[in-house]
Formats: sequence, structure tokens, C-alpha cells
Amino acid sequence: MIKFGDYKNFAKERANYAKIAMDPEATSEAKETALNNMMDALGSDAKNEVKSITEQKMTELENAHQMQMTNEEVKFFNELKTDTDTKSTGEKILPQTTVDEIFEDMVQQHPFLSAIGLKNNGISLKIIKSDTTGTVVWGKIFGEIKSQLDASFSEDDATQNKATAFVVVPKDLEDFGPQWIKKFVVTQITEAFAVASEEAFLTGDGKDKPIGLNRDVSKGVAVTDGAYPEKASAGELTFADTKTAAKELAGVIKGLSKKENGHPVVAKGRTVLAMSPGDTLDVEAQFMIQNLNGQFVTAMPFGLTTVESEFVPEGKVIAFIPDRYDAFQAGPLQIKQFDQTLALEDLDLFTAKQFLYGKAHDNTASAVYDLKLSGTGSAPTDPTTGGNTGK
Repeated sequence: MIKFGDYKNFAKERANYAKIAMDPEATSEAKETALNNMMDALGSDAKNEVKSITEQKMTELENAHQMQMTNEEVKFFNELKTDTDTKSTGEKILPQTTVDEIFEDMVQQHPFLSAIGLKNNGISLKIIKSDTTGTVVWGKIFGEIKSQLDASFSEDDATQNKATAFVVVPKDLEDFGPQWIKKFVVTQITEAFAVASEEAFLTGDGKDKPIGLNRDVSKGVAVTDGAYPEKASAGELTFADTKTAAKELAGVIKGLSKKENGHPVVAKGRTVLAMSPGDTLDVEAQFMIQNLNGQFVTAMPFGLTTVESEFVPEGKVIAFIPDRYDAFQAGPLQIKQFDQTLALEDLDLFTAKQFLYGKAHDNTASAVYDLKLSGTGSAPTDPTTGGNTGK
């Protein structure tokens, strides 16, 4: 698994990119520059890691299980550096084992992508939707069976959005062999697509990208030049005291408990609250108690869970039911040498392409709230609320 904990420059530039990406006044040029700086830092940190590990533990890592590759992978990454015709022959499809590894690392390194239920759907994507009321009929079956079913089934050839990431490979990296080339390439592709996916699934406007959870997808909504408008706030969450907090969160779940067509859906125990990292801590502190064993635990009511993301605006809470949002990556993951001349004397530049799809089932699959904290949280030594927790 790829770990980014030691990538200090990358962490700094990623935080800066998230800040600029969420700034409504930031220009597209500023966002592009911030993204490029983030990926440059990732490439630099990854190269430093490769060199450091190579110098210190080459013998150990050559025999390590994590460095094992399939024959197909060895062939692919060898050819990536030696094939001089990649510009003319078009994209090369990454081996499926490498794609699976990238997908696994994306989900494990980014909790939101795990919470939203991102799925790797292979070559093609087709979504079958149904409203299951009436799919079971009691008593005698008579007449046309179709007339007894209220269920409506629809088939949707989902419009997938192509995401392109730039991957830089130092020209001298070929000296390290296919294992290191794979690590270097996979590291960059993983984080590039993970960041792009997370941002799009949360706040994407639908214009050449997925439609995020904070977008209004109600029937008849005005879509301007392919972009969906943001949802209006569904209210404020203050968590002023225990009763207020319970009432507010019950309202959140109740609001998600009915589809846009009026049919009920179970939201209790399935609802996730997405917040910015700082806000997540503030909210969890409101529900933190100390049990009789001296352990601090967070006791959220109604089976609620929280997940943090740098791409949720501060002061906002996005409540959603993961099962009611379609998040897919589909199609072959392709990589191609960039066919434009750039001032990169010691680097080879490649583009990696992946198709993504994201859209809520309907407008009540998610809701956006304003976070206005005013309470002080639960008493940390209150045994009546925390005495049995964690035993």
C-alpha cells in the first residue's frame, strides 16, 4: 500500500490546493497552478523516497513480497520506458492487477471514497434503477402481470466523465527497474485520481465532471451550461445541548428518509455526515464522553457516522446516504506519453486517463446544513451516558 505520511511537501501543497479549490473567488488559473504545484510536490517526494529506499534497503526490498509483480506488469513498465513509439501508437492500458491496486489504495487512503462506496466497474457502466413498491403481489395473480406492478424500472447508460492526470517520470528512473517505475507511476495516479474523485463527488457541478452531493438534482432543476446549482441550506445544526442535538440530528435523518417521489427509505443507521477536518473534531467533541474504563468514546445517536474531507467547505455539513449515490470508476485505465514539447529536460511526461461517474439517485439522497456550534459537549465523566460504552 502506498503511504503518504512522509510526503511533507506534497501534504503542504495538497492542503493549499484544497483551500484554493474551495475559494469561490479563486480563478481557474490559480486552481490550475495550485494543482500543478501539488502534483510537482508529489513527484518530487516520491522520487526522493525511491532514491532513499533504494540506497538503504535495495537488497531487502528486492526480495520483499510487496515488490512482487506479475509478468504482465513487468513487461508493461519495462516498455513504458523503452518504447519510443508511445506517441504514435496511442494509449496503453494498464494491467488489471495494477488498476486494482490503484483502486484499493485510493479507497484506503481516502476515507470519504470508502464511505461513499466508490466502485470499480470494469470496462462499461450501465445503471438499472427501480422503485420496488409493488414488486411482490399477495393473493391470486390475474391479468397482465405488469399491471400488478407499481415498480418502474429504467436503464441508464451513464454519461461518464473523463479525468486526465499528468504523471512525470524521471528519465533516469529506468535505472531502478520496473518495480520502481511501477511504484512511481502508481503513486502519482492514485493520489491524482483520489483527490479529483473526492472533490467531484462532494462538490462537482456536473459540467464535464460528476455531480456532487451538494448539488440540486431535483426534477426540473435549472441546469446552466451543464452545471447544476448548489443545494439550498436545509437548516442549522447547533448541538446546543443534548436534547437539541438529538432533535436536530433526528431532523437530518428524517429529511433523508423519503425519496423525492414520496416513497419512504430507511436512513437511520445509514446516514453519514461529511465535514471539513476541523469541523469534524468540533462535532465529535460535542458527543465525546468518558466511560467507566477511562476511555474517551464518541457516541453519535441514531447510528450516525462522520467522515472528513478537505473539500467540504468549513461551516458546512453534507448529510447523505451512501447507498443512494452512484460513485463509479469505469473503463480501462490508459496511459500515454504526452505529445507536446515542454521544458522538462530530465523528465518524461505521461497522461493517465480514467472515466468517472457520480450522481445522487434523487435530490433527497443528500442535504446540506450550516454548522453553528454553540454547545460545550457532553460531560466527560457522566456515567449515566457513558458507563456501558466500550465494555
